[in-house]
Amino acid sequence: MLEFLKYDSLDSFVKDVLPPNILSSRNLKVEPSNGLTESELLAHLKKIAKKNKTSRSYIGCGYTGTITPAVIQRNILECPEWYTSYTPYQPEISQGRLESLINFQTLVTDLTGLDIANASVLDEATAACEAMTMSLASMPSKRQKREGRTFFVDKRVHPQTIACLASRAEGFGIHVKVGDALDVAAVKAIGDDLIGGLVQYPATDGSIHDYGKFSEVVHELGAPVSMATDLLALTMLKPPSEVGADIAFGNAQRFGVPMGYGGPHAAFFATKDSMKRKMPGRIIGVSKDRLGDSAYRLALQTREQHIRREKATSNICTAQALLANMSAMYAVYHGPAGLKAIAQRVHSLTAILAEGIQRLGFEVNPGVQAEGGFFDTVTLRVADAKDAVAKIADWYGINLRPVDDQTISITLDETVTQQDMEDILAALSAFAERIPGRLKWAEFVNEIADDLSITATAAPALPEAFQRTTSYLEHPVFNTYHSETEMLRYIHHLQTKDLSLANSMIPLGSCTMKLNATTEMLPITWPEFNSLHPYVPREQAGGYTQLIGELEKDLADITGFDAVSVQPNSGAQGEFTGLRVIREYLKSIGQEKRDICIIPQSAHGTNPASASMAGMRVVSIKCSAKTGELDIADLRAKAEKYKDQLAAIMITYPSTFGVFEPGVKEACEIVHSHGGQVYMDGANMNAQIGLCSPGEIGADVCHLNLHKTFCIPHGGGGPGVGPIGVKSHLAPFLPGHPIVATGGDKAIAPVAAAPWGSASILPISWSYIKMMGARGLTHATKITLLNANYMAARLSEHYPILYTNDKGRCAHEFILDTRGFKETAGIEVIDIAKRLQDYGFHSPTMSWPVPNTLMIEPTESENLQELDRFCDALINIRAEIKEIEDGKVSKEKNVLKMAPHTIKDLVAGKWDREYTQAQAAYPLPYLYNRKFWPSVTRVDDAYGDLNLFCACVPVDAIE
Repeated sequence: MLEFLKYDSLDSFVKDVLPPNILSSRNLKVEPSNGLTESELLAHLKKIAKKNKTSRSYIGCGYTGTITPAVIQRNILECPEWYTSYTPYQPEISQGRLESLINFQTLVTDLTGLDIANASVLDEATAACEAMTMSLASMPSKRQKREGRTFFVDKRVHPQTIACLASRAEGFGIHVKVGDALDVAAVKAIGDDLIGGLVQYPATDGSIHDYGKFSEVVHELGAPVSMATDLLALTMLKPPSEVGADIAFGNAQRFGVPMGYGGPHAAFFATKDSMKRKMPGRIIGVSKDRLGDSAYRLALQTREQHIRREKATSNICTAQALLANMSAMYAVYHGPAGLKAIAQRVHSLTAILAEGIQRLGFEVNPGVQAEGGFFDTVTLRVADAKDAVAKIADWYGINLRPVDDQTISITLDETVTQQDMEDILAALSAFAERIPGRLKWAEFVNEIADDLSITATAAPALPEAFQRTTSYLEHPVFNTYHSETEMLRYIHHLQTKDLSLANSMIPLGSCTMKLNATTEMLPITWPEFNSLHPYVPREQAGGYTQLIGELEKDLADITGFDAVSVQPNSGAQGEFTGLRVIREYLKSIGQEKRDICIIPQSAHGTNPASASMAGMRVVSIKCSAKTGELDIADLRAKAEKYKDQLAAIMITYPSTFGVFEPGVKEACEIVHSHGGQVYMDGANMNAQIGLCSPGEIGADVCHLNLHKTFCIPHGGGGPGVGPIGVKSHLAPFLPGHPIVATGGDKAIAPVAAAPWGSASILPISWSYIKMMGARGLTHATKITLLNANYMAARLSEHYPILYTNDKGRCAHEFILDTRGFKETAGIEVIDIAKRLQDYGFHSPTMSWPVPNTLMIEPTESENLQELDRFCDALINIRAEIKEIEDGKVSKEKNVLKMAPHTIKDLVAGKWDREYTQAQAAYPLPYLYNRKFWPSVTRVDDAYGDLNLFCACVPVDAIE
């Protein structure tokens, strides 16, 4: 490749790619410098993992133990065809995970009783934030602008959720009022300032209440009701739709996804049909393809942030697709009867526990008058709750939850055994009052021994008014695959429909689809990492403490910052967090009036949405039409104009146009000289590591995408991690948490439910960094740049390349200009994208940041043969376009317009096209040996939005 580009070394090549004024003179401090071997890495990580104490946790608070069916763990969580695929923007090669995600949506709509659900959001606490801002967006314009706009939150909502709501509310100017939802007079007194209300069902203390009157009052005031809930409980409980909810959300973690010290888990989110166009996140819909067959796709995509920008009320650009697929398969495997049996057993054991607690002399649920009783959680009062919980953890290895100084909460789950029950009651007996005549412990155990092995059929009934009477999960998919043989075949059937990194390179610009090494993935299923509750005492999480500390230290070194927080659980959350930190810092120095955020026109769509959510006003600056670089003159003018209000600038580096802008340091200096802070979007960090760094360039804060640069797989659309690095003056404001202390001494409220966000996948990035070492990380960056420039050079003979530097070089990605083909051949960028599927490739990023172009990023993971294979495909497609330009085939029914081609398309019916079946299916020789077949022909997007089906429907419903 160097010879092709006419260089004699990587270093001489790099000097032509990066501006000399940003090249770093320091070496990374990541140890060991040369990296660990795979076997060394696993041995070392095992020692760290053993520092985590895998106690039994019954803490609850939104997280419970679960049993991941082995067929799901091995064939989804540990399967590269599921975890390396990309967000399903190309539905023809994504039908497998799209079907699974629509199963997830059906699971949610059936159990909540609401009309439409999305394909998951980040976690329960941030789902509550989305419900709050969605409630605001549903209000009439005048009420949205009221000074006193108030979101009412019941005091029985999980504490981490309340804390996250406070963090999100500030930027929108929303007052979060925490009170008693059963005191309807207090709710009514809010009047027209009310924008919505939130309750937890069952509540954080396990109690089940009738919120009917609360819902009536909120609706009388013209506001929606949101309800945090539990999917397993809803197999027995009356669904939210029947008790007044307009929005329902929660955590699907207990449907087969390990606790993993807090995540990642798929949060679910559902609403009424009338509010569907306000709903955040991705929605999977059913449409039809060119042949009229049903096909799945992403629906309502015009709601994405790149359209609404600063007017968006949500910046969510990802989901938890991999975990949603696990939870969906858990429901498919168990079916409605199996899920109810699990719920009944959990409820039965909780009833037995309550009886045992009472016999020990405790009052169950003291001071709680719950009309609906409880589902899986009970509380009891002791003299010193925190001391009792600590002693029980030490003596018995059992973690319970101290709700307050005198109250303990216990949450049971499907993992609980008879021995667990005996141990819990034995532990509590040490703190029981000595009541005369109470049974001795041995007698007590003998008396209830038979009850402890209770079956589902013996479950005590919930109060009649709270019992579910409606059916759920009647679709065949939830009633067919209950043997492991059938489940395995169903999972594999879906898997074969999706193109992933197991098939070919995925050259998506800005998305960095690189190798997710198997060794890096192994530890995420180790019990030492995946079984911990996020709120266990810190001394039980010594391994996580060490691993996270080392990861934060290495990330700080790599980025040139002083401190890092890994709490944000997506890139967009990282953006929001970084801007919140800036706002709090400015407030601390008496500069709270600064609220202008300058954002280039080329920025990611989430940038302006995140700025708006942080309470900032967005001002755009121009980019050069010729080079794509920041317009420094425009920046200087805007900085001067808003010098008294300037809070920050958001810069993506290298730029979204795929070049290292030479004026970036000058841009930072301009903003700093006018009193602002510099925020750097680190989505393209894989082009910087070891060569330059945001901190040295001049940034004050930067978010990273661990699912891009640092090898956490995309999982078909999630999970992700978006930590932020900051300079020392911002470190005190890093996000905290109400249950487990974290963050700085002036910490902002949390931005995620768990203290360290999606902790269970952090070993992936830690392992990547430790195996690469300082030298490997720097070398990989150079190969990233080399691969992109090699491809750009090869393709430049056939396509125009947009935006290169004065040496004709791009950064780690480049933009292929396909705009001219519309006039010469009637071909648009989508036609090229669909035709690439016939060649066995996923399309590069389409029409962003420049409409009707392709942004290509090869990453450092791909070898020369794969780069050439992709280049050959694009070059051959250019030849196919030339045939249209020369009039050899028509503009209407050519091989690109009809792409992609399925087996059915080739063999069914009469073939009367201007090209042969062989030209359609095997345009290059390599395809005879490694052909990937799209499972549907081109999907009709317009039909899908006009005829919105977002749950499992009979095939004949799609006409």
